[in-house]
Amino acid sequence: MNMPAKQSGFGIVTAIFILVVLGLLGGYMVRVSGVEHATTTYTLQSTRAYQAARAGLGWAISKISAGGSCADVNAQTALTLPDLTGFTVTLTCTLTTTIEGSTSPAIYQINALSQLGTYGSADYVSRELEVSIVK
Repeated sequence: MNMPAKQSGFGIVTAIFILVVLGLLGGYMVRVSGVEHATTTYTLQSTRAYQAARAGLGWAISKISAGGSCADVNAQTALTLPDLTGFTVTLTCTLTTTIEGSTSPAIYQINALSQLGTYGSADYVSRELEVSIVK
């Protein structure tokens, strides 16, 4: 009676396959975790940029409401906000007058551009808001 030859080496192939699959899975998890962290950071910075632009609009609206002009708003080259370190807010204001019947209202169009970083860099973020005031 002949005994079949003993099979050897199958366990090593299986072990190597499992190690490769686990290594690929671990690499994928690290990559997903890194992307998730970067996305969270970008979302936070975007929210801060939005708030900085809103603060700039609030400042400009208060200037116009207190009797100021577009020249006062445009003279402010860039706002630097102490609570939002690194963000700069650039304001622009244009005045348009129209005639409606016997009145001629002034329309102030105020634009606020908030930026962090330099354009083209990985950490660059910006938000732009615009508001119109009829006075």
